Amino acid sequence: MRRLGRLAAGLATATVLVVTAGGCVTVHGELEVVPGATRAEAAKALEDFTVAYNKADKAYDPALDADRVTGSLGAINQAGLTARRKNSPEGNARHQPLELTDASYVIPEKAGWPRWFVADTDSNRDQDGGEQDTRWLLAFVRTGPDASWKAAYLAVASTSEVPEFRKDADGWAQPVPSADADAALVTPTADLSTTYTDYLRDGAPDVFAPGSMTSGWREARKNTRRAGFSYQYVDQALDSGTFAPLGLTTEDGGALVFFSSKHFERQTAARGLRPTVTADVRALLTGEVKNTLTKERVSSQLVYVPGKSAGDAAGTGGKVRVLNRLPGLVAAQGS
Repeated sequence: MRRLGRLAAGLATATVLVVTAGGCVTVHGELEVVPGATRAEAAKALEDFTVAYNKADKAYDPALDADRVTGSLGAINQAGLTARRKNSPEGNARHQPLELTDASYVIPEKAGWPRWFVADTDSNRDQDGGEQDTRWLLAFVRTGPDASWKAAYLAVASTSEVPEFRKDADGWAQPVPSADADAALVTPTADLSTTYTDYLRDGAPDVFAPGSMTSGWREARKNTRRAGFSYQYVDQALDSGTFAPLGLTTEDGGALVFFSSKHFERQTAARGLRPTVTADVRALLTGEVKNTLTKERVSSQLVYVPGKSAGDAAGTGGKVRVLNRLPGLVAAQGS
């Protein structure tokens, strides 16, 4: 596992270290608490993202939306397009334009940069109906006055899972506040990436509600079996720069938070066997797969973090509930 840790470090995606999305950082002396965007700016950012995304998806060309994505969504999107372009250089013959409609915008007030907001939308990629109605939540970030808006997170949640956000009289939302106020939550939101990856490794701290993306995933990995093959896993926090968590305070005193993480899966074959390499993995592969294949994935999570004073109002035993997980292969290495 120590060797795997070194390999994980070598495979780690380079990140641009910019100011953290939760801090009151100043640029050009901007200290005033203001809305992160106007509603017109938010609508234009969503439109620009959708147009660029559709162009990139149709052509399988990551360059066409590279300036509209960032963070974990950007890492997943760009790697996915790169792989598909290698496998289908003629483009996406089955392209169907993404449509994001019925949009509302949750825009927090904050000081300094970066600024951000969440677009709550309906998508034509859903199979809505009855209790299955879902919403696509996209978090957009702008790192400075001359920067463009970029989508950093995407999560899909059922309508019943999207909480009411705390807003002021003008309709502006409240970001998860400073570390002192963050202590009112059952776990610090700034540490969620480390908390989640520690939990996946050791089962502690036990702050997550049981589910397919928490206890179920741990069990599935422990029980992975294939004759002649062994599996190892390494989970790493991913929480700085454009991968910083973004959280909104909810009306009940909890928080809805987007955060990122990184995960490595190493498959080692016995003598005479070789790991299977799919077309998507081969497109992102470095090295030659002889008896070992390591896959690197970036993942984004959307979670609800209850307040300490809320008790078990959410029905999770006062624990963090993972609402959505979006993973994507970003690299692979053979040896």
